Amino acid sequence: MNNTTNRYGILDRISGAEDLRDMSFDLQEELCQALREFIVDHVSETGGHLASNLGIVELAVALEREFDSNKDRLIYDVGHQCYVHKILTGRKEAFDRLRMYGGLCGFMKPDESPADPCVTGHASSSVSVALGMAHARSIRGEKYHVVAIIGDGALTGGMAYEALNDAGASGEPLIVVLNDNNMSIDKNVGGMARHLAKLRVSPRYLSAKNGLRKTLSHVPGGKSVIAKGTKLKKAIKSVVLPSSMFEQMGFTYMGPVDGHDLQALSFHLQLAKRLKCPVLIHAMTKKGKGYSYAEHAPDKYHGVSKFDPVSGQLPGSTPGFSAVFGAELAKLARKDARICAITAAMPSGTGLSGFSREFPERFFDVGIAEEHAVAMTAGMAKQGLRPVCALYATFLQRAYDQLIHDVAIAADIPAVFAIDRAGIVGADGATHNGTFDVPFLRTIPGMTILCPANFAELRTMMTRAIYHNETGGAMAIRYPRGGEGAFQENTAAEWVSHIRQSDKPDVTIVTYGILINEAITAADSLKQQGYQVDLWKINEISAKTEQLCSDLVSRFAPHVAVLEDVVQNGSFSEAIVRAAEQTGHTCQVHCYNVGNQFLPHGSVREIYQLCGIDGASVAQSLADILKCGKDESIG
Repeated sequence: MNNTTNRYGILDRISGAEDLRDMSFDLQEELCQALREFIVDHVSETGGHLASNLGIVELAVALEREFDSNKDRLIYDVGHQCYVHKILTGRKEAFDRLRMYGGLCGFMKPDESPADPCVTGHASSSVSVALGMAHARSIRGEKYHVVAIIGDGALTGGMAYEALNDAGASGEPLIVVLNDNNMSIDKNVGGMARHLAKLRVSPRYLSAKNGLRKTLSHVPGGKSVIAKGTKLKKAIKSVVLPSSMFEQMGFTYMGPVDGHDLQALSFHLQLAKRLKCPVLIHAMTKKGKGYSYAEHAPDKYHGVSKFDPVSGQLPGSTPGFSAVFGAELAKLARKDARICAITAAMPSGTGLSGFSREFPERFFDVGIAEEHAVAMTAGMAKQGLRPVCALYATFLQRAYDQLIHDVAIAADIPAVFAIDRAGIVGADGATHNGTFDVPFLRTIPGMTILCPANFAELRTMMTRAIYHNETGGAMAIRYPRGGEGAFQENTAAEWVSHIRQSDKPDVTIVTYGILINEAITAADSLKQQGYQVDLWKINEISAKTEQLCSDLVSRFAPHVAVLEDVVQNGSFSEAIVRAAEQTGHTCQVHCYNVGNQFLPHGSVREIYQLCGIDGASVAQSLADILKCGKDESIG
């Protein structure tokens, strides 16, 4: 990367957001261009969220100019569009290590700066958090502004509606900035998208509103009328355009405003600050703006790995579990008209883009509404369809109640849940690692979790999950981000597979899913050191599996290592420990998992090593344990 002094012109002369206060709009526009160059250059080297951050540049600059983010609370919903905010609040030099282990987080993180008021990473929560902060301000008698910056994609989430409804009724001074780029990751869906489309393309309203402002600005007291938002203005607005849903909720609605017009943005933000009530500013932006490749394909350039910034060439992708899942589901759907696919604003991320094109009538993108997705899946399954709901592991957490109430209690609903990004995902960090799915699914009676280790097993398990029992309960299939490893056997037909056998094993290793590759590495290393190793691979985690653990434990060595990519509490190792206690087996169970903690961002390999669940670390730990045991027996 070129770090030459003054590489980014005016940006290199900005030390913090306070430098924006007295800057002319012409210089601010120059700054916006420099920010876009900076973002493209750095994200091309580190990977990250590109199109969303390019689209919000002017809006973010205007927010930093009009508010003091060290005192005022600026909450970026999801947080994947906060790069400009971070650059202008003292973290520009840290972008060389964006999303790297020990480096800058790609989302808002209070540990980094007081300018980040809260942790973000999931969509639709910003207005709720902002309203809570606004209430706290009022109760404590403090003075600062609270602003939630939420995208139109996040407005497809039910939590956002709940918060807007409460915030509007509360009368609490609060500003919501709607960053409307007509996109989330994929194209927006649903009634909100249609409502915003009507607001965007209302030339009669925009013309009348602009004409009103010009007229009032030339009459005595007219500027005051504009500033205070009078009944006259509202009356004219109601004539040319039906009231927006935001106004019906209790917000003073402003917009639509060009989200790339710095002067217009500043005008509306200044006005909103003066109004002591809930205000919603509707800003229209273009995702990927200023970088032609991202403008033309914002979904493709939403989250990127390293790429060539000149040609826009993205690295070639290797087949991953998501793509294999999508292709196999389409293959099965060609033979069975009952098969449907449901996702929550993630058709491309879950590998379902091809399915959506081939079977549009059987594909349902519900927006960022995981609770709705799961409950709808239950309804479809109950009425004779074979629905498969594909969600990221970390987002499925939102729908825990629906898994219990709408799926599991009935016991006979054959719904299938494809859990993408299970385990460690790496650079997105704590908010995106899928380390809670096994623990929370294990607590649900009747839930079966299938754990494929490679593509062949995924295909086999998909067929089993969809057709295991026409009146059976729910099944989940968990698989990681990325591709398969060296292990290529298809052992999916059995609930447990004996991968390595020894006559008199010193240690038994138990694992499931993609971590079989780390387990094999550990077993090979221990064998080279003269130890005998048994290796068991669990393909299914369910009540039946845990009942059979007693028989399995009786065949274990004196030392047992359980290797998982989930948190300790609720992990499968607990079933092994309980089985050992119930059978009176004297084996020592050693648990290798991520611990009861939230993990930092970094590469998957680095996080494996940090947690000690990579093959080399497991082998070293077990070798130390076994050596200590031998030394004690000799002594």
